[in-house]
Amino acid sequence: MKIAAIKDINEYVGSSINPLSTPDTVYELYSVPSYENSYPEIIKGSDIGSSKVTVEENDILICKINPRINRVWVVKHNTENPLIASSEWVIVRSKSNDSDYLKYYFQSPVFRNYINSELTGIGGSLTRAQPKSIAKYPVPLPPLETQHQIAANLDKVTHTIDLCNAILEKLDLLVKSRFVEMFGDPVSDSKQWGQKPLSDMLESIRYGTSTPPEFSSNGYAFIRATNIKNGKIIDKDMKYISQKEAEKLEKCKLSGGEIIIVRSGVNAGDTCVITEKYRNQYAGYDMILVLNDKLNPIFLNELINTAYMEKIVKPLTRRAAQPHLNSEQTKSFPIICVPIELQNNFAAFVEQTDKSKSAVKKLLEKAETLKKALMQEYFG
Repeated sequence: MKIAAIKDINEYVGSSINPLSTPDTVYELYSVPSYENSYPEIIKGSDIGSSKVTVEENDILICKINPRINRVWVVKHNTENPLIASSEWVIVRSKSNDSDYLKYYFQSPVFRNYINSELTGIGGSLTRAQPKSIAKYPVPLPPLETQHQIAANLDKVTHTIDLCNAILEKLDLLVKSRFVEMFGDPVSDSKQWGQKPLSDMLESIRYGTSTPPEFSSNGYAFIRATNIKNGKIIDKDMKYISQKEAEKLEKCKLSGGEIIIVRSGVNAGDTCVITEKYRNQYAGYDMILVLNDKLNPIFLNELINTAYMEKIVKPLTRRAAQPHLNSEQTKSFPIICVPIELQNNFAAFVEQTDKSKSAVKKLLEKAETLKKALMQEYFG
């Protein structure tokens, strides 16, 4: 297989352009922020505040700012407007090679190790890869037909990953839409259910431990604030405690069906429901709420994670030092008085949706594992 330095295959010759000089011209702008949307900005020259560079379809863009974020983009002509790009991209044009193949190579762990090995700047978003360094990095170049096949194989698995993520996002939106459809705005009580303080619907509220336990490599899951996000428990970076340590933390033991509310830190007010998976596990530091038979925990969890979070919960957490929420504030939350039968109907819908999400997540995990294996096979 041929191996060449990027500078030896790069045919890019671009020119700088000042869009302000043509204020009425509409451009397709490949900016770094627009990468997250997978679509360039469609923007008038008068709204672009700095000089850009010209690009062509099939140019490959490698982001040089904070390259630990793996941003590689192939330019496509989405409209009839001129194509331009931010100067924060290193641009590779190689018409004798498959642009998608090159994109996947530039996204591969091998190339990311190269690009992250020679950075300038001080940490985080201030770091930059240098074009002169990137130019000397090697690129494996199998025959063009092989490049096409590799790109096609990776396209298929990438499409599956993108599709799974899109389905998961739509299922989340479906739950939120169903909540609003059934119950209206829980802040303004737009459907006039009436409101009562959360304290009327609680059996108990208690704090977890304030003393960090000794963690183990396995044992009981110990749910911390960092494991709670957007109404869900995140398994990533889950810590565990031994049987001996668990015996010291009886008040932190979970029976299932509780609501956990983060009480301090940047995500103060975030919540989750303790599902069957976490029955007899443990939670630390935060507030553990046990509800009475007037309130379904799945209903409450979704309610808090609507606009209610920003309008009711977050303002209560503001402190001079760091965000914080206490039990008295939590008890005062105004909760719409929806009949428990309707709450249960909604909870059943959420549980069924979660089953669908679980199936999609399994497919997503398989696709991500396959993509990693293929990247390893093709690029080492």
